Amino acid sequence: MSIWDRLGDFIARVSSSASSGVADVVEAVRTVFSGDPDLRRRVAFSVAMIALSAKMAKADGIVTQDEVRAFQEIFEVPPSETRNVARLYDIAKQDVAGFETYAQRMAQLCGSGHANCMMLEDILDGLFHIAKADGLIHEREGQFLHRIAEIFRIDEVHYEAILSRHVNLGAADPYVVLGIERGKPFEEIRKRYRKLVSDNHPDRLIARGLPQEFIKIATTRVAAINAAYEMIERGLRHA
Repeated sequence: MSIWDRLGDFIARVSSSASSGVADVVEAVRTVFSGDPDLRRRVAFSVAMIALSAKMAKADGIVTQDEVRAFQEIFEVPPSETRNVARLYDIAKQDVAGFETYAQRMAQLCGSGHANCMMLEDILDGLFHIAKADGLIHEREGQFLHRIAEIFRIDEVHYEAILSRHVNLGAADPYVVLGIERGKPFEEIRKRYRKLVSDNHPDRLIARGLPQEFIKIATTRVAAINAAYEMIERGLRHA
């Protein structure tokens, strides 16, 4: 049984709840998938992305076709399950609980409990991918994403690194992309670079619960990391 079959069963169960709020969603993930930690991680990531995408759309006030296509680049949902995904999306969008409440509960569901949790950074990265799909990140979306990062305990250095991969900041500072201070010894820069490449290896992403489709998007993340490192290395060589 695929993750989408299991997710469909889960969403149907949540949808039958009287209230179907964020607390019901989180508790259902914990209960339904308690016996399979790997599947639970993958479902938790998918639920967090769907729910927070809905909350971001509500904050922005509009959902464009570009954003729908961007969502489909992260999740290749079988036609038989699109109705269930739409149902969960609507549950989150219509829930009276604000996006901050959702973010806090999703952080508890998906996070490690430590600052700069990689899985939460992956969720934020996915939200950026959707937000920028129509060519720019609107002011409300920017405020939403920054607040999500604060709730997820993603510090400013990590946030700026994610932002620099999605928003054209002009001549993006390669040190910002790598999330390391300018002037650090080259060995520290190389160590940081190697860690980022290791953290974004497909096996690591799958182990964190990301769907196969997200790995395609993560290649752009690695490309930005490689380009930044090469720029720094080239600059130091010619200094």
